[in-house]
Amino acid sequence: MSEKFDIPFKSSFVPAVLEPGAKIKFNCHKGISCFNACCKHADIQLTPYDILRLKDNLAISATAFLKNHTVPYEMDKDGIPGVKLRTDNDGACLFVTDEGCSVYKDRPTACRYYPIGHMAMREAGASDDEAHYFLIQEDHCKGHEEEREVAVDDYRKEQEVEIYDQINREWLQLMLKKKSAGPTIGRPSDTSLQFFFMCSYDVDRLRRFVLTDSFKASYDLDDKFYETVEKEDLALMQFGARLLKQVLFGDITIPVKENAAENRVEERKEILALRRKAEIEVHKQKQEQQMKDALS
Repeated sequence: MSEKFDIPFKSSFVPAVLEPGAKIKFNCHKGISCFNACCKHADIQLTPYDILRLKDNLAISATAFLKNHTVPYEMDKDGIPGVKLRTDNDGACLFVTDEGCSVYKDRPTACRYYPIGHMAMREAGASDDEAHYFLIQEDHCKGHEEEREVAVDDYRKEQEVEIYDQINREWLQLMLKKKSAGPTIGRPSDTSLQFFFMCSYDVDRLRRFVLTDSFKASYDLDDKFYETVEKEDLALMQFGARLLKQVLFGDITIPVKENAAENRVEERKEILALRRKAEIEVHKQKQEQQMKDALS
């Protein structure tokens, strides 16, 4: 099973697997004839950390970034939600300018890797995944005609992609787990899909959820944890991946308070009873008013 990032220009190339020490001939610079070409036909899947970097670059909330700069799509047949960068009607990235990328220092993982493709794969029965790389050569890209040679590992360091891979690792492992589970877990409910979207991409909604009294009553987490996730987006994003693993796959890494489930059931019963009582009271008031109106 594998998970890979989408890259610009969907095409029918046949990838050749590269070892980390393998060298490629490639260079991209402002003077090259195809400069910005890949950005004008962008199809970029975003990871959770991509969203944090981009929304901070733009000084907006995650919710606002998702609304104004992304489009949703389904990552698999079960409807697992993903997000891609929004483009204009011609498919061009909204952040591209004549001078290049306007968010270059916080550009997404897929942009950093190009023209190297990246797949995380896990062999059947294996506990750990392995990274595999391959070269993407497309007609529009003249960077392959440049003389510079660079090793795959050196290129990854040059593009500062290692920190992205490290931070996204737990979330990507979750994607592999979902794929390897296949039909055994079935199609998630709409509520589960919404929960996946919140935990993966929208730290603003996730923060509000984690700081609710009902969440605190369910999980045995200390005050320091809540102080941290209230202020730090990265810590909250990484916790979101753990929460997804626990809720969707039963991988227990977050301590649950004793009798939390039973208490929630009792609380729900009390709420339903109060709601029913209120509905009966409203109904009685309406009947009394109707009787008064009939006698007047």
